[in-house]
Amino acid sequence: QVQLGESGGGLVQAGGSLRPSCAGSGRSLITYSMGWSGQAPGKEREWVAYISNGGSTYYADSVKGRFTISRDNAKNTVYLQMNSLKPADTAVYYCAPRTRGGIYYSVAAYDIWGQGTQVTVSS
Repeated sequence: QVQLGESGGGLVQAGGSLRPSCAGSGRSLITYSMGWSGQAPGKEREWVAYISNGGSTYYADSVKGRFTISRDNAKNTVYLQMNSLKPADTAVYYCAPRTRGGIYYSVAAYDIWGQGTQVTVSS
């Protein structure tokens, strides 16, 4: 079964950038469509971005134009480039393969999660 390890979060000022990454192990991610989700303190996990195994990308309205999801199949890694960060983006970010049916922008479509990486944006 695939395992995931997120890294690359951190503390940044509003307007700054981060690039979390998600490395797969145990199985190639190439056959999976992948998603990133964020969970803010005291809130439910919410879908943020999606990339199909063919490279099509989709974003939540709250991050559209600021975040970019990409994948490097040779490195078995998925990235989330985060620009123009806002304090409201503060959350633990998780990547996951889409292993269930249903809509891609629902966290219910994903059931294999890594440990997450903390992103904190100060004002």
